[in-house]
Amino acid sequence: VQLVESGGGSVQVGGSLRLSCVASGDTIGRYCMGWFRQIPDKEREGVAVVYSGGGSTYYGDSVNGRFTISLDNAKPTAYLQMDSLKPEDTAMYYCVADRDVCPSVRRWEGYKYTYWGQGTQVTVS
Repeated sequence: VQLVESGGGSVQVGGSLRLSCVASGDTIGRYCMGWFRQIPDKEREGVAVVYSGGGSTYYGDSVNGRFTISLDNAKPTAYLQMDSLKPEDTAMYYCVADRDVCPSVRRWEGYKYTYWGQGTQVTVS
């Protein structure tokens, strides 16, 4: 599976951005897609994930209520709508994917995801 992200950039505090992640390769069946983010010298943080088996969504505490993740199964492409952005949202955002991780309590453990995109930078100032 290959993941290609787009949509990062610079935005003012309170603004919005939308990230996209297109998956290609072996995407048949149920899978989990979403985003983690990384700030230099800080731990990687799970942001949001969505499960193709039913469309369930899961959010990290720091973004819940401000970010919305969605999935277009036909493409397949995951979208992350980020609203009310804060300076602390500044990070490199990585798209992730794997089978059946989302329903697990370990969904926020990065090592559970086999596939990672190259990352897209989001800067809020």
